[in-house]
Amino acid sequence: MTQRRKLIEVDLPLDAINKESAREKSLRHGHPSTLHLYWARRPLAACRAVIFASLVDDPEDCPEFETKAEVQTERERLHKLIERLVVWENVQPDSEGDVVNEARREIAHSLARGRGETAPTDPEEVLTYLREHAPPLRDPFAGGGSIPLEAQRLGLRAIASDLNPLAVLINKALIELPPKFKNQPPVNPEANSMGMTVGKGRKARRVAWRGAAGLADDIRYYGRWMRDEAYKRIGHLYPNVQLPEGSEGTVIAWLWARTVPCPNPACGVRMPLIRTFQLSKRKGNQHWTRPVVDRDAKTISFVVQNHGEGVPKVGTVSRNGAVCLACQTAAPLAYVRERGRAGEIGEQMTAIVAEGNRRRLFLSPNDEHIQAAQGSHPKWRPSGSLPERALGFRVQAYGFTEWYQLFSDRQLVGLTTFSDLVNELVDNIEGTIADRDYSEALATYYSLAIGRGANVWSGITSWMNDREALRETFARQAVSMIWDQAEANPFSQSGGNFYASVERVAEVVRFCPALDKAASTQKDASDISEDIGGVYLTDPPYYDNIGFADLSDFFYVWLRPLLRDNFPELFAGILTPKADEMVAGPRFEDPRQHFERLLGQALTRMREHSTNEFPTCIFYAYKQQEDREGRTSTGWETMLNAVISAGFQITGTWPMRTESPGRIRAQGANALASSVVLVCRSRPPDAPPASRRQFLDGLARELPKALDQLTHEGHIAPTDLPQAAIGPGMKVYSQYSRVETISGERVTVREALAAINHVIDAYEAQQEGELDPGTRFCLRWFRAHGYDAGAFGDAEVMSQAGNVVVERLALEGLLTAGGGTVALLPLEEYHAERDWPRGDMTAWEGCHRMAWHMMPREGHGGVDGAAEVARRMGGDAEAVERLARLLYSHYDRAGDSANAVVFNNLVSAWPAILDEAQRQAAAPEQAEMRLGGR
Repeated sequence: MTQRRKLIEVDLPLDAINKESAREKSLRHGHPSTLHLYWARRPLAACRAVIFASLVDDPEDCPEFETKAEVQTERERLHKLIERLVVWENVQPDSEGDVVNEARREIAHSLARGRGETAPTDPEEVLTYLREHAPPLRDPFAGGGSIPLEAQRLGLRAIASDLNPLAVLINKALIELPPKFKNQPPVNPEANSMGMTVGKGRKARRVAWRGAAGLADDIRYYGRWMRDEAYKRIGHLYPNVQLPEGSEGTVIAWLWARTVPCPNPACGVRMPLIRTFQLSKRKGNQHWTRPVVDRDAKTISFVVQNHGEGVPKVGTVSRNGAVCLACQTAAPLAYVRERGRAGEIGEQMTAIVAEGNRRRLFLSPNDEHIQAAQGSHPKWRPSGSLPERALGFRVQAYGFTEWYQLFSDRQLVGLTTFSDLVNELVDNIEGTIADRDYSEALATYYSLAIGRGANVWSGITSWMNDREALRETFARQAVSMIWDQAEANPFSQSGGNFYASVERVAEVVRFCPALDKAASTQKDASDISEDIGGVYLTDPPYYDNIGFADLSDFFYVWLRPLLRDNFPELFAGILTPKADEMVAGPRFEDPRQHFERLLGQALTRMREHSTNEFPTCIFYAYKQQEDREGRTSTGWETMLNAVISAGFQITGTWPMRTESPGRIRAQGANALASSVVLVCRSRPPDAPPASRRQFLDGLARELPKALDQLTHEGHIAPTDLPQAAIGPGMKVYSQYSRVETISGERVTVREALAAINHVIDAYEAQQEGELDPGTRFCLRWFRAHGYDAGAFGDAEVMSQAGNVVVERLALEGLLTAGGGTVALLPLEEYHAERDWPRGDMTAWEGCHRMAWHMMPREGHGGVDGAAEVARRMGGDAEAVERLARLLYSHYDRAGDSANAVVFNNLVSAWPAILDEAQRQAAAPEQAEMRLGGR
């Protein structure tokens, strides 16, 4: 087969991919992330786009597209398809569009082109063609399953593997189990075996059971039975609460504070450790819990009240220590830890949260509810010790050394009761339908529902008083100490109840592709034993960011008793395997050497087994930080070094963002790229070495052309350009077996990155040189003074060098000059009511006029207003995009996120602005009327 470049090696519609990736964080209905928690899961939109673009030919390498215009038209068509493909609603089983089938046809068409064949067009025939001719897609670090799931959705054979048994189980639930029961009706007695109902109201209709919908229906039905049966057994432990008007209400959560003995011997109370007394900040429902000290009885109780009286601004515990409410004695945190290790940390109820009429009710604790909690006596506890030292663990310092200690007795009773019911249900179903595979599948999904429950039923679940909701155990990727606990009621109708977890699991199963030929196995990433080719797309661990294995033990200790008979290979150990985990964690003698060795082995095996027809893609997310000596961290360079040392040539780097545009600088200098996709090809074994001069000459020759492609044709946003430019730059560097200085020393990846950035800076300087003289003066003055005033004499000197006249620029309205000073007009002065210039508009004015419209405030006109400016500028408008990139770069380096966002948004919207300008030019009268007739 002829090796053709794939679309991902040339151009991507990054803005659309990033937008949908960010939106996924708010999706819940059927989204696979709601099946079960796993850390650092990649957005499905990004995975779907990367897989598609890795398999589809770039038009420039296709013989049927002969001219540059034809190539660009075809590339834009593929981009439009990706823009629809990344939208979650467009890929659901019930979606009316045909986007997934279109994508499968495009993949089949590229495969057929390479084979000299004609691809089929019928959807079922396309799937058959892909099964027979598409290479398998392999993910040796499958994690939460985003990549294998999207590969399966696109018709590929997905092969997922991971060392972590929790990851393997999640992947089995997503890609391996649903196809086994595809198009089968449910077995529960209330289901209609003839079909299911889709749609609502008048649009409702009955269709045959399809996909895994029948399995999902059974998960719901038997989940209701489990909930009802559990309530019969332990419902008395979760009593209703008496409401002020005399009726009863269902409890959502009981709120608790940890306690320790006061260090003052004369006091004798148990000190409540409370981070905040406020229960709800929601307007109209603000409440707090007021401590009542009884010094004679040496007790502290709590009374819930509204905000009629002042609320204490701080609680009793902070990072520095605690203070006793009774005697005001301060207790350092070391004392609290010491009491914890002595087993003297207790708990005290501080409030009850109940379900009200469209609002939360907050009530004072009472003896009935305190006794109900204390009357719980678990018959079983999960075994296993917390790690002595691990990434993200803090609770051991307070005496929590066993996993069961992270749960209250009532939580242990609830979790074991639901676990017992899984086994009972499986036995009953298996005896009724005589299908062990089906009963084991149901057991898997109910076990995951219980795992979901554990995430909100632990002693480190807390209460969010701004949202009036439970904060789950793993709101952060850590097991951290929590002072204010929230104990959820599994039988409520609000967040944290058992059946809500069942519903989430069932919805995910309902929306799974349920296509055949998929596998999920437990395997070390360096163990790729199959002697066949494949496409590799993976998301390896990120150096020392997350301790996956240790965190997974929180769920493993509950899943193992439920599933070890069904999956003995996954649950053979007491805890998850850790010796070969590819993480730079503190348990290893040399964490960096351990990580680099395993990463190198895995990447080398991937390169050895990957097919040459397709690129290998690697997600990598690592936030650069500096140590005390100002050196950058090793994560990003470690990955680049490992990829190149494994025999890969890097052909592209694409930043995939999952944050909204308004947060692009919220986490620091490079928080933008939540992850970077490295696109790689196998480097020829006979690749020659090169001198540093050869590398720099190649960089100067190739990188500017790539930057032109990225900025002018690809419209890569300024925020993404530095990272995207690394791809073509590292392509030059990594095509050689070695790059050496004249003395024979190796040119390092860090030095190569510095050279790439130097070329980018030179490219920006060239872009500046192509601007009109007035704009060049304004830009240089701006870099020196911003919008502040500077000396008129300095402006005169600068203007003479730039062949412009300061007074003329003042007349054109670009600056003010008087009283011996000069100042550029700030962005706010370029509002919509500003008069249009009589002559040609400079790029500076045009850019500021458009940027004003793109500011995120109501009434600024948006794309329509910016397009009006572009229409009036005509062909001169092209310089605006160039200037906007330069202004973004200035603000980005200055750390001014608010202004950086404005100019980034302008560039990101540039294609839409030009399209709208053309529409306005075709109907100028309507445009004037729409924009207020200015």
